Amino acid sequence: MPSHVKQIVPQPNTDTPPEVAVPPKPETTYQALDRKTHAHVAQATLGLAPSVLGEAWMDWAVHMATSPGKQMELAQQALADTQAFWTGSLGLTPATVPDDRRFASDAWRVYPFNVLAQTYHRNWQLWQDATTGVHGVATPHENLMAFTAGLLTDAAAPSNFALTNPDVLAATVQDHGTNILQGLRNLSHDITHKGEVAPSAFVVGRDLAATPGKVVFRNDLIELIQYAPTTDTVRPEPILIVPAWIMKYYILDLSRQNSLVGFLVAQGFTVFIVSWKNPDASDRDRSMEDYRKLGVMAALDAVEAITSAPKVHAVGYCLGGTLLAIAAAAMGRDKDDRLASVTLLAAQVDFTEAGPLKLFINEAEVTLIEDIMDAQGFLTSDQMAGAFALLHARDRIWAPIIRDYMLGQRGDAFDLMAWNADATRMPARMHAEYLRQLFLHNDLAEGHYRVGGKAVALTDIAAPIFAVGTEDDHVAPWQSVYKLHLFADTDVTFVLTSGGHNAGIVSEPGHHDRHFRSACTPERGAFRDPAAWLEANAAQDGSWWPVLTDWLQARSGPEVAPPPMGKPDGRYAVRGDAPGTYVMQR
Repeated sequence: MPSHVKQIVPQPNTDTPPEVAVPPKPETTYQALDRKTHAHVAQATLGLAPSVLGEAWMDWAVHMATSPGKQMELAQQALADTQAFWTGSLGLTPATVPDDRRFASDAWRVYPFNVLAQTYHRNWQLWQDATTGVHGVATPHENLMAFTAGLLTDAAAPSNFALTNPDVLAATVQDHGTNILQGLRNLSHDITHKGEVAPSAFVVGRDLAATPGKVVFRNDLIELIQYAPTTDTVRPEPILIVPAWIMKYYILDLSRQNSLVGFLVAQGFTVFIVSWKNPDASDRDRSMEDYRKLGVMAALDAVEAITSAPKVHAVGYCLGGTLLAIAAAAMGRDKDDRLASVTLLAAQVDFTEAGPLKLFINEAEVTLIEDIMDAQGFLTSDQMAGAFALLHARDRIWAPIIRDYMLGQRGDAFDLMAWNADATRMPARMHAEYLRQLFLHNDLAEGHYRVGGKAVALTDIAAPIFAVGTEDDHVAPWQSVYKLHLFADTDVTFVLTSGGHNAGIVSEPGHHDRHFRSACTPERGAFRDPAAWLEANAAQDGSWWPVLTDWLQARSGPEVAPPPMGKPDGRYAVRGDAPGTYVMQR
């Protein structure tokens, strides 16, 4: 174990052995009424627990009321902002337009729009100063209050209103008002079709998820796809990819030019990928353990049976990477050495610094989500979308409103947009376990997560690890992904790439304006914090995909003839062409 890692010894539950299942108490009528009431409240709050904001506001308000110095400072700042507004309005001093892409056009530098932009920016800064730096406020409450203040001031930005947006006014004059009419048509279409990408633009199996392959295994939770080789010989160790189940698997097999699956096949690897079932109410009791056993372990058994390979390169993306880390830790604990390597793409194993999503995740929010799922057995993508939209309100809410409904334009559809619109559901039990055990209680990093009734530790992963973080990731911040170094007791190669949670991973060679950093920390290497690692490793232009394939090839044996596509008969016989049936479920 690395010297910088403090060994964590899970404390047994002295009251009830972990192997003994304690039956839950039956729910009373009163409790059922509370659950239904909470579920109805969630419909009016975009799935966000109102008590979360109420608690933060009370903490801030009480401390602000007893901070006269802070109040005086804010009053002085407000007076200065008022003076700037009037002197700018009267032309006594030039108004300064903020460096903000919403106000990037030259029209915003003309009176009175420059004054409006400056006033908005000063107001935004005033409220940020008002909600932060208040002595005694808990940091999570301060962060949530600042975030909320930013949302409210952004909603009042002059760019969001036709009469105060010079770009919209200019377009209306130029187009004789037809932009407004087209915007109304766009709005009507989006209300009717819920903003879906035109079905003819991208078709799964034709434009997306089109790499040739076969479905070679199916159970109640997954289909396993084996891709056809494109080289005469392949590496003997196949690759098994475990994607997240919060979206469809083909984020890693998008169009032909940016398919990670296709790229790996072209480099001489036999590639398998898990395609998750889109759960419905009948799957409400599916657990994280079901996803491990019926997903990762069942797929691993199938890959081994089909290829006769003694070892497998395992790759996990996002939540699929977290599940793969759990499975690999359990395998290491149980002396199962079938993994040649473990690759984790934008996957977290420690959730203490999980980024903006932590603003919403606490006991009240998780309980509210559980109440939503209790009524229907799953959580829909629409019910998950509220928090994600709020995290990027400028880009996901206000910018499309201006473009689509005021300017009457449409952004060009592209493959990643089509994939993002092809959403899935989350089964109630699994999602509750994920939120509570991993996100809320951080059980995996703290040594309390149990597989088969026994705790697992990431230090038990013996296979070398290749981990990827992305610079602009708001789902799995790269600093959080980097914390894997604190728990790994093996060689870790870490790559930091440009882009966000999705676009940073879909970063094919030749993609414009891409760069990455890469470095290996050996098993006994000294730990460096993220800032030190960043400073020590210069950015390189290009895609990180060749770095991954070079790393995999260095840990693979001499090339051999490709294995058969599935088995001639039995449970691993070919069941149809890729992309299969589960990916088509709505």
